[in-house]
Amino acid sequence: MKCKRYTTEQKIRILRSADEADASILDVCRDAGISEQTFHR
Repeated sequence: MKCKRYTTEQKIRILRSADEADASILDVCRDAGISEQTFHR
């Protein structure tokens, strides 16, 4: 499986969307295409 590399801006966008959204972390991770472990890392 090929690894995805995200830029700093993309990482910040994902984290901000998790803060602003009323969705769970799992939903945000699913939309971004990352695992929950990656999100917490």
